[in-house]
Amino acid sequence: MHTDDTEFSHSSVLLQETLDVIDAGARNTVVDATLGLGGHTEAILDCSPNVSVLGIDQDDAAIKIATARLERFGSRINIAKGNFSEIAEIVRSSDIGRPDAIIADLGVSSLQFDDAARGFSFRFDAPLDMRMDPASGGQTVAELLLETNETDIANIIYEYGEERFSRRIARRIIERNQRGEPVTTTRELAELVARSVKRSPKDKIHPATRTFQALRIAVNRELEVLERFIADAADVLAENGVLAIITFHSLEDRIVKHAFQKLSGKCTCPPRIPQCVCGAKKRVEILTRKPIVPGEPELNENARSRSAKLRAFRKLEPVD
Repeated sequence: MHTDDTEFSHSSVLLQETLDVIDAGARNTVVDATLGLGGHTEAILDCSPNVSVLGIDQDDAAIKIATARLERFGSRINIAKGNFSEIAEIVRSSDIGRPDAIIADLGVSSLQFDDAARGFSFRFDAPLDMRMDPASGGQTVAELLLETNETDIANIIYEYGEERFSRRIARRIIERNQRGEPVTTTRELAELVARSVKRSPKDKIHPATRTFQALRIAVNRELEVLERFIADAADVLAENGVLAIITFHSLEDRIVKHAFQKLSGKCTCPPRIPQCVCGAKKRVEILTRKPIVPGEPELNENARSRSAKLRAFRKLEPVD
């Protein structure tokens, strides 16, 4: 969620496009599976007095801000703490029935990026944390780098960050560990990465961007939980309900694209097999043949939207 209250600069990415693709004004019950600071939810609730939203988020600070922001909607907004991968359990326990739309914005919020203490950004010198839910007691990035071997660190940075200098970065992290000087702050990591990679003067992104992305994904298990979320969202949606997901990097978008294709009945069997054995069954209609991306005005106003992609499907009625 790239939204917030007056204390943070903000704009909700692909906001109007999301409202349009889910037909927000015609909905009764929507689940915002990544509530963040409430920007998309606020816009949905403003579309119609008949729509209610169940918002889900795992970040206590975000929930506090969203609760205050959405207070004017009264009983039309309910907020549950949890990870979006827990959508099936949360929807069941909330007693809202089957939602007729679900949205998820997979971006890191402005709140998280702009809070130096959270360790998401190399713009600040802060402890290397990056947990979406700091109260979870889960492993921080600093702990991951201290407790993980060189090969696995390199694999994480290469696979989740698509960083071709991942082995060199991992080697230097391990060398620091062996000297008793583990990497514990964002500045230390950013400087280590900058010394480890070769970048063209034409590169517009900071050399540490891919590594920070990879470690954030790993410590929060973001790609693992995404596949589960899509499957469970398809299960809990009402017939003709719409799922819309906004992604911010190619790995997420690839998972969403392939999961949608599978649910739309695309066979994944090898081409030489004479008949389908993968069990592909058409359960949804994909509404976005190509992902929806921000227009020029949004790109000019919000640099964080540059990699955003929106995909959506409609759940079909079961065929006997």
